[in-house]
Amino acid sequence: MPISRLSRPSVVITLGDPSGIGPEIAAKALANPAVKSLADFTVVGSTFVFDKTIRDLRLKFSTRNINFVNIDNVPQRIFAYGKSDPSFGKASMQYLDKAIDILAEGPAKSLVTAPINKASVCSAGYVGFQGHTEYLAAMTRAKRFAMMFVGEKLKITLVTRHMALCDVSQKLSTDAILSAIELTGKCLKNNFKIRSPRIGVAGLNPHAGEGGIFGCEEIRIIAPAIKKAAGGVKGIVGPVSPDVIFNMALDGKLDAVISMYHDQALIPFKLLYFRTGVNYTLGLPFVRTSPDHGTGFDIAGKGRADPSSMIEAIKLACRLSPEAR
Repeated sequence: MPISRLSRPSVVITLGDPSGIGPEIAAKALANPAVKSLADFTVVGSTFVFDKTIRDLRLKFSTRNINFVNIDNVPQRIFAYGKSDPSFGKASMQYLDKAIDILAEGPAKSLVTAPINKASVCSAGYVGFQGHTEYLAAMTRAKRFAMMFVGEKLKITLVTRHMALCDVSQKLSTDAILSAIELTGKCLKNNFKIRSPRIGVAGLNPHAGEGGIFGCEEIRIIAPAIKKAAGGVKGIVGPVSPDVIFNMALDGKLDAVISMYHDQALIPFKLLYFRTGVNYTLGLPFVRTSPDHGTGFDIAGKGRADPSSMIEAIKLACRLSPEAR
């Protein structure tokens, strides 16, 4: 459905790591007439890098309907595409901080973030930095938040995110699973307008533990969370064997899946939506989406970056923005 000018959202876009493909995919996405007409955009980043990217890659780009907030923080003498550097990590975080300020002031209600490089950010002094999701939650004081991946026929919310596989079972808790279920149910109702969400909860172990033969997490941790959630989310099932649950969602039997750990979700998701998947953060005071890929240092500055995921992230941010609902 077309978005009228009266209800057109205001969306903030950060360019991510200046050395990565963020400026390229942002420029390519915003050059798409169908995307550009969806919202009034504010782009936060370095005009030096953005203009250089457009010039070097010979991209066609118009600034109409786009407000650019220039953060002049990229040392031109050392700039290079595809390079991890503390100054670039610091720059990407300053873009994000400025975007948070803009959102706090209004009227923008949605944020789209281009990829950042965790190594560059950590080397810039952001000790313990885990990613956009955790940082945005901390800066907005969000008490409960989660990472959801959105594709055409599949939505997956993670209980745990970036951690070693050997730590997952120790980090899982009934409260964490319950929080992911409740955030997902609320999102499906309020944002995706699904009146009675059907949510499937994946097991941790093969065959969902097979009654405790292959592990007891399903009995001790996951099943109690499902029982607690059942009062508020009527259409909940699980724990379901991880090798079955994603097919159930693709067959239309589930509106979303709760996944216990990162690769349990991301392997099937990226197999299906490698080019078009979107990362959506639940629990923030504003809509936040991002392309489901990294900084692409190996192809940065070569004009080969595919903007499809960025385009879908912008479309989803516009669709879920309060002005467009």
